[in-house]
Amino acid sequence: MKRYFTALHFVLLIFLANSTAFAADKTLLRCGKLVDVQAGRVLSQVDVLIEGGKVAQIGSGIVSDAEVIDLSDKTCLPGLIDMHVHFTHQSNPKSYMEPYVLNPADFAFRAVGFADITLRKGFTTVRSLGDRGDGTVSVSLRNAIDSGLLQGPRIFTAGKSIATTGGHADPTNGANKVLQGNPGPKQGVINSAEDAMQAVRQRYKDGADLIKITATGGVLSTAKNGQNPQFTEAELVAIITAAKDYGFKVAAHAHGAEGMKRAIRAGVSSIEHGTYMDDETHRLMKQYGTYLVPTIMAGEFVAEKAKIEGYFPEIVRPKAAAIGPLIQASFGKAYKAGVKIAFGTDTGVSAHGDNAQEFALMVEAGMPAMEAIKAATVNAADLLGASDSLGSIAVSKHADIIAVDGDPISNIRELENVTFVMKGGKVVEL
Repeated sequence: MKRYFTALHFVLLIFLANSTAFAADKTLLRCGKLVDVQAGRVLSQVDVLIEGGKVAQIGSGIVSDAEVIDLSDKTCLPGLIDMHVHFTHQSNPKSYMEPYVLNPADFAFRAVGFADITLRKGFTTVRSLGDRGDGTVSVSLRNAIDSGLLQGPRIFTAGKSIATTGGHADPTNGANKVLQGNPGPKQGVINSAEDAMQAVRQRYKDGADLIKITATGGVLSTAKNGQNPQFTEAELVAIITAAKDYGFKVAAHAHGAEGMKRAIRAGVSSIEHGTYMDDETHRLMKQYGTYLVPTIMAGEFVAEKAKIEGYFPEIVRPKAAAIGPLIQASFGKAYKAGVKIAFGTDTGVSAHGDNAQEFALMVEAGMPAMEAIKAATVNAADLLGASDSLGSIAVSKHADIIAVDGDPISNIRELENVTFVMKGGKVVEL
């Protein structure tokens, strides 16, 4: 862990010398339009008064001695929330060699840059669902951002994902026998209910905010099956039991239906990806109130890269080709079935900064633009358990506000070109 803090220390010096955010004691935003995500409507000529980093007043023609920012030709929205990112990496043809040739400092430095671009693209809050390494980079990054030492979104992090031996997120998959060793709960690998509880407690010790499990096989792990269930019901119950004791929600990576059903019945808060969900899965998700975080972008990305010989290892390539193209349609069916949706991209598979491209894919699959925006604001805040402070522009909530030039309700791609970002009352230089 000491090496991660050392890397972030050096990056901190750079950012302190080149600060890209400023704040006034009081700020008044004059918005031409404002998307009221709670009511599902667009308001005209709305003023937002911000004091102490929070929204103090909303109305028309507010008179104040605050610094005025004229956004009268723009549409204001709550800061966007991406519920599935990975700051320690970004897919490239050499990704599978990186754990063997890069140092902890390399992952830490790149995480700082990825966090910065994510914020500048309008995502003021993210959920980090699995680091490379020991899972402490995103914890340290979160702490540095919260302390005002670095620029980036609010981070809710799972630290290191929890897997089973050989399962998706076993960090030694694909390594030779000498390097594989026998990772255990400390490294996020479990094989019993007892291991499961220890792994959750280790995440608590590491400073995580939530738990991420890999309930089924995955696309990008160097293992043959991309959808088989990988936890027993006893292991899942142990994870959920321990998570509740420590105040954690649990996110479950899952592609196959059986693994999803086991995870939902055990009590996970969200299913990530959800590729092969069926009607029974939809029913269970509605019964248990489980969210789907679809990550359509990741499916589109891996399907395209699977066409390129050598981009993925040969054991990965057929999974990417088969699973990737299905996620968008699966999401569309889940939405029409009434499953709750929270916005998430799996960025780190696709490029950091491209997160907003997910919106157009959601709309293309049949979700109205307003609902897609709500998925990245009020719904995401609800899944985080942070509706009292995030997810909408409302009095007493954090002043996380973005603006675009056009109308995102009529053209959802406007969200790909954010022209103003404020996080916690601080204006971010784009």
